[in-house]
This record gives sequence, C-alpha cells and structure tokens, in this order.
Amino acid sequence: MGPYAGLDRAMNSQPGWVIVGLGNPGPRFDRTRHNVGFRCIDLIAREYDIPLSEKRHTALLGTGSIGHERVVIAKPRTFVNDSGAAAHYLRQRFGIPVERLLVVYDDMDLPLGSLRIRASGGSGGHNGLNSISATLGGQAYPRIRIGIGRPVRESIDHVLGRFEPAEEAAVERAIGWAVDAIKLTVISGIEASMNYYN
Repeated sequence: MGPYAGLDRAMNSQPGWVIVGLGNPGPRFDRTRHNVGFRCIDLIAREYDIPLSEKRHTALLGTGSIGHERVVIAKPRTFVNDSGAAAHYLRQRFGIPVERLLVVYDDMDLPLGSLRIRASGGSGGHNGLNSISATLGGQAYPRIRIGIGRPVRESIDHVLGRFEPAEEAAVERAIGWAVDAIKLTVISGIEASMNYYN
C-alpha cells in the first residue's frame, strides 16, 4: 500500500451532497434566463473556493466543502433538455441517494427574482427536470427554483433570452438567496431551507 492510499480514499469518499445547476453550455447561452442554475454554481465556486476543474463527458464539476460538509458542485455539459445524463453520471459516480442530489434551475411559473424550495415534486413542464426524473426513475430529489417570470412572447425565446438590465438586480439577489439556501440545506437539511425561504 503506497503512502498516499489514505489520501486517495479520502478524496474519493462519498460527498454529503451533490449540487447541480442547470443551464446550456457555451458562450451563446451565457447569462440567459435558462442559465440561472449555472450562475448559482459559479457563485458557490467563488464563495467557497471550489474550482470547477474536472471536465467529464456529461458535466463540469468540482469538489470542496460547505461548512464541514463535503460537496460536489456541477454544471451539465449537455443542453438543459438532456440534464438527466449528468445527474445519472454524478449519482452513479458518487453513490449518493437521490435525496442528496440538489437541483437548481429557472422557473417561469414564479415571479422574477423569487425563490421556492421543494423536497420533491413534478417538473412543472421544465424539460431539464423531465430528463432528470426519467433518468433517476422518480421525482424524489430536492430542488431550488429561481423565478424568471412569465414570457410576453414565446416561451423558448423567453428562456433563451437574456435578462433586461432592469431585471438584473432582482436576479442577482435571487441567486444570492439560492446560494444561501444551498448552504442551509447542506448544513441543516432541506426542511430547514423550506421553512426559512418558502
């Protein structure tokens, strides 16, 4: 057994949580409404010094800590509609139960800048959640929904469009709340976050 065997085991140990922010990859979709989940992951990476340095076929990810809990943060490398591929890979690799896979995503059914947290539930028509639920075989995974508001035009144009300058302050505030909710969830559990933020 080599001198680094213990370190290798520690690095590969099961995280307490895997946090996945949904979005579309590539500069064309940067900061669009559909990508608020990506922005949450980027903010976590900065605030908790967790580099997104590991590139896999289905996800860009990083491993670090929030409080005393080991976490994995990830951004799928597929389009939103195929987010289940990343969720499946992450769950299989890290061996976590679905109750510890936290998904952060945009929601048209919520007012701009609002936040809702649920321990499980339906997709509300969100194709990313449809993909994750189909891949995981159920809907019993927690999620944080960030409101992007109802479109005044076609839904696809809305979610793939960027926020207006006047909307950005509300969005930034909601992303900050979402990151705080993620910290509370990791440390105290999803019920604590639901009770505080809902």
